[in-house]
Amino acid sequence: MDQKIILLAAEKTAEKLQEFLQCLKDDELTGLLQKHAVKGKSPGTLLKGIFKGSPCSDETGALRRLKVYKYCIQLVESGDLHREVASEITGLLMLEAHSLPGSSLVELANGFVDIIREGSLVNGKSLELLPIILTALATKKENLAYGKGELNGEEYKKQLINTLCSSRWDQQFVIQLTSMFRDVPLSIEELEFVVEKVLRMLSKLDLQEIPPLVYQLLLLSSKGCRTKVLEGIIAFFSQLDKSHNEEQSGDDLLDLVTVPSGELRHVEGTIILHIVFAIKLDRDLGRELMKHLKAGQQGDANKTICPFSIALLLSVARIQRFEEQVFDLLKTSILKSFRDLQLLHSSKFLQNLVPQKPCISTMILEVVKNSVHSWDHVTQGLVELGFILMDSYGPKKIPGGKTTETSLVPSKTPSQQACRLGANILLETFKIHEMIRKEIVEQVLNRVVSKASSPISHFLDLLSNIVTYAPLVLQSCSSKVTEAFDYLSFLPLHTVQGLLKAVQPLLKVSMSMRDSLILVLRKAMFANQLDARKSAVAGFLLLLKNFKVLGSLSSSQCSQSIGATQVHVDVHSRYNSVANEAFCLEILDSLRRCLGQQADVRLMLYEGFYDVLRRNSQLANSVMNTLLTQLKQYYEPKGDLLPPLKLEACILAQGDQIFLQEPLAHLLCCIQHCLAWYSNKITSLEEEEEEEEGFQQDLEDMLESITSRMIKSELEDFELDKSADFSQATSVGIKNNIYALLVMGVCEVLIEYNFNIGNFSKNKFEEVLSLFKCYSRLSDILKEKAGKGKSTMANKTVRSFLSMKFVSTLLVALFRDSSQSHEESLSVLRSSNEFMRYAVNVALQKVQQLEETGQVDGPDGQNLDRIFQNLCEITRVLLWRYTSIPTAVEEAGKKEKGKTISLLCLEGLQRIFHTVQQFFPSKIHQFLRALDVTSGDEGEEDVAITQRATFQIRQFQRSLVNLLSSQDDDFNGKEALLLVTILSSLSKLLDPSSPQLIQMLSWTVKMCKENSLEDASFCKGMVNLLFSLHVLCKSPVSLLRDLSQDIHGQLGDLDQDIEVEKPNHFAMVNLRTAAPTVCLQVLSQAEKVLEEVDWLITKLKGHLGPETQSEEASQDVSPNQALEKAAILQLGTLLTAFHELVQTALPSGSCVDSLLKNLSRLYTILTALVKYYLQVCRSSGGIPSRMEKLVKLSGSHLTPQCYAFISYVQNIQSESLSFSGEKKKEKTAAVTTAMARVLRETKPIPNLIFAIEQYEKFLIHLSKKSKVNLMQYMKLSTSRDFRINGDILDTALQEQETDEEDERGADQTAESEHSRDSQEPAKKKRKKK
Repeated sequence: MDQKIILLAAEKTAEKLQEFLQCLKDDELTGLLQKHAVKGKSPGTLLKGIFKGSPCSDETGALRRLKVYKYCIQLVESGDLHREVASEITGLLMLEAHSLPGSSLVELANGFVDIIREGSLVNGKSLELLPIILTALATKKENLAYGKGELNGEEYKKQLINTLCSSRWDQQFVIQLTSMFRDVPLSIEELEFVVEKVLRMLSKLDLQEIPPLVYQLLLLSSKGCRTKVLEGIIAFFSQLDKSHNEEQSGDDLLDLVTVPSGELRHVEGTIILHIVFAIKLDRDLGRELMKHLKAGQQGDANKTICPFSIALLLSVARIQRFEEQVFDLLKTSILKSFRDLQLLHSSKFLQNLVPQKPCISTMILEVVKNSVHSWDHVTQGLVELGFILMDSYGPKKIPGGKTTETSLVPSKTPSQQACRLGANILLETFKIHEMIRKEIVEQVLNRVVSKASSPISHFLDLLSNIVTYAPLVLQSCSSKVTEAFDYLSFLPLHTVQGLLKAVQPLLKVSMSMRDSLILVLRKAMFANQLDARKSAVAGFLLLLKNFKVLGSLSSSQCSQSIGATQVHVDVHSRYNSVANEAFCLEILDSLRRCLGQQADVRLMLYEGFYDVLRRNSQLANSVMNTLLTQLKQYYEPKGDLLPPLKLEACILAQGDQIFLQEPLAHLLCCIQHCLAWYSNKITSLEEEEEEEEGFQQDLEDMLESITSRMIKSELEDFELDKSADFSQATSVGIKNNIYALLVMGVCEVLIEYNFNIGNFSKNKFEEVLSLFKCYSRLSDILKEKAGKGKSTMANKTVRSFLSMKFVSTLLVALFRDSSQSHEESLSVLRSSNEFMRYAVNVALQKVQQLEETGQVDGPDGQNLDRIFQNLCEITRVLLWRYTSIPTAVEEAGKKEKGKTISLLCLEGLQRIFHTVQQFFPSKIHQFLRALDVTSGDEGEEDVAITQRATFQIRQFQRSLVNLLSSQDDDFNGKEALLLVTILSSLSKLLDPSSPQLIQMLSWTVKMCKENSLEDASFCKGMVNLLFSLHVLCKSPVSLLRDLSQDIHGQLGDLDQDIEVEKPNHFAMVNLRTAAPTVCLQVLSQAEKVLEEVDWLITKLKGHLGPETQSEEASQDVSPNQALEKAAILQLGTLLTAFHELVQTALPSGSCVDSLLKNLSRLYTILTALVKYYLQVCRSSGGIPSRMEKLVKLSGSHLTPQCYAFISYVQNIQSESLSFSGEKKKEKTAAVTTAMARVLRETKPIPNLIFAIEQYEKFLIHLSKKSKVNLMQYMKLSTSRDFRINGDILDTALQEQETDEEDERGADQTAESEHSRDSQEPAKKKRKKK
């Protein structure tokens, strides 16, 4: 039978075939089809025959075709056929589908929809036919029955797709269904249905099925809806990451249930690759991705920026076309995130409104962590991003200023945090990815060498961390490091020191690297440039410190921390200790040659020898003998000759110029410290060798002799007395200055030496005091001469030679030592008030040096742990001295000039509290515990810090209250200001949510309300403290309003006839302090509030964007309403504050300028709020009554007063100009200055008028949109720069007429002079043109 059909089909006409097919029953026909298909006997030929004999023009033929189609679909779907047979059948069905009538197509399509809805698909092979059926259906123009109505083909197709997307899809066929839609011609609306359905299905699939589905989605996106596809994928993975992290950080049992982390990361990596590949083929997809993420950045960045989207962006950065855009977007997002965090942390008002969101830095570091799962496509982007952040936001060189070392100061500003993030990205990437390590090291070294002129401490810190992490791994990069060594002699000294310190662990591992460094250093030792020679000394000293000789003391005494890997390396290099000795002695020999070079080179050597000894004790013999030999050159051996030192040998004369050749005081200082260390070592080890005893005894005898002879010497012995020339202009003056500084330095070194060896002997302390008197006499002469000459030396203090450890020991002895045995000897030193003041002054100088440079002079000057211990000791003493002997008591009995010791102590405390917070934030708890001697309890860290800080705060509060309540006429403003600054520093240690902070705020408010001191700087400090505490508790707008009312009351109204009532909220605001002090503080704080409101409005606009498009907008209104309410209330209260200030008769100057700028900013923000409500109205919202009240308030209480204030400003400017004009002939310069000031102060006026007009313009738009007449509250503005006032014009014309009459009778010469005067400005104008 089947053969007959095939034979008949081969004939030219189909009539016989049609007749034969009509005779067959449906079952027979399907049976034939099944037999052929299952056995694989070319069912295609049979099908062709059946189709030839079943023309669609004939109704029975069309029905037969439909039945064949239905049966074939079942056959293909059954899974009983071979793949080739199924493909052949499907291909034939697809070819013939377009000839089917509309009703058949509808029936077939509905059949497919039913199969999908019921979930009865077996293998989904038949789905290949559905796109052809839907495409054919869309081409049918005739109406087809649908339910009770009729639809044409296109509409029917739309309805079917809608039904299909609304129904449930079987998980295993989601990918096939998505792929199927690619071949269907879809309108944008239909495509949206499909995309939304597929995105909803993502969460229902297994992880491994997601990448192919996303691939199909991306292919589908070429038809349109690119943004929706990308948005959906990013949102899905963002949510998946979030829930995965929550589960991991939650209960450990959940780990059994959840997806393994590695699998999720591999899936994400695959999808990122799919998207990047799609973007390479479809540029528009990339553009849409950038557009979507940029739009998200404007609003709520956390909706679009997540670890997945960051990884995606970094992969897209590999496409050159998008590289720059990607890194710009990431840079701005990172900086914006840090700025937002900074704003949130500084304002309790914003913290209460906006929930804390995860920071972008944690997301990026998460990407680095995730990239371990074969995310090679992300790694390169991470490295580039790290370097871009470090290059863009690293420390900048300030012209004429000094850059602080970033490594010592915790990151505070957004730029510093961004730079630190860049370094963390590179370090973490280095740890994870071996392949990229070499590139990172190369790039860091390139920057260290090429950017040496700008600050590169952040790159040196990174290099140090990299080397510490893996010194052995870096051996592969040794060639690059040795290449960097070649540039050492051309780099600045601090860069060389940083670089060598960073690579020091490598030198222990690699002998070749060490040898190449030594070669470079030896060459540098004989270079022409002084910096190169100093670099060589620095390098050699570093090597001496770090290569231990056998038998040296353990490394526990070293201040530099050594990582675990380095310790491992040291163990392996133990056998080399003997070789190290020869190596170190060879270096020492090289360094001895430096002792014949310039003073700067010798100085470095003297400063480094102590550390070398401490870390490499076996070199003591060589080092001490070297120092002894050097000292003998300048020591006068005859015991009866004065002075004991040959100062003339310490200077070098070249022509008329005099230079310091030998820093003698530094040499003695070095000897003194090395000797003290050596004596301790000998006593601790109890072994004294004779040869070593020799140099120790020699040095001690020499120092003893120098001491006794220095005491006997008069200033005349050094050719230094009051009559000597100290001017910097003459060579004799320069020589005398150098001599004086050398003698003063020697005296200080001997003071420390004799105190330390004196063991509280009265004779020794008398010697110490005699040495101090010599130092003091010289110091006074220098100050006196410098003051007369008004040179720079007047302000420059000489840096002290006392070590920080000694300063702390000395202060404890002078102020806190109460033991009976020491009392007699200490009374010698205590009898000199000058000496005690000097001790406190040196402590102050050391703290100041630490604050500015992050280190101090002398031994252990870079060891932050030791510095911290000394700092605690010094603080304890200064605190006790200040609290036990108040300034008032001290001043009563004071005779000498200068600051009292108590005031110096207070100044020291103020600097210390600031420095500890800056350099030791992690040790604050330890620091406060060290101050609080009485308490021995160990509470919780946070609570303890607040409680301990409160204890200190109360002490200083008492001191301030006592100072203010004293009846002295001579109020010590400096002490009061220092106390307020200390209170400000300590208040930062309080927990913002603690009751102690509230107590401190109420105390500050009380002080400001009750004290009416007319001291501007004290008032400024108190108001600053008030604001800084207030913002940590709540918004300061009500405070601003009260202060503004006080300022208005004190300074009076613009209209002098109006008498303003004085509210007296704060007694601190009086006629002396109201302007500019308090006024500028109020305006500065108002500016911060305006910035917060502006940020809130931007956030509101960001929320509005997505809400207008979403259907669930109504649910998200409540958080927006809270933000709107807060912004309007802030602006309303602020507006009342400005209402007061704008009516105040402020003096011309900074207050007026600042107020005008703030008013412009206020109107700009009001305009932004109006624009926001315009958007709300467009999305079928209305304006709240609060907004209406705010507009009314601005119209009645601000705008009219602003115009009156502008007129007032212009009047006071014209008055000052006319006043200057009267003295024109006397002082032309004064007139020019006055003109310049007037121009500067009137510049903000046009900006303010423009801001007001813009506000009113958008109010008109809002009135139209909201159907609320907001302009009824606005009055017509009258003040303009170009207005014509009739009365003034008449007066001016009359004056001109009288002037003309006077001129006619005037002398000719006067007339010519007048004409010349009047023509001068015209000439100037021509020049400008």
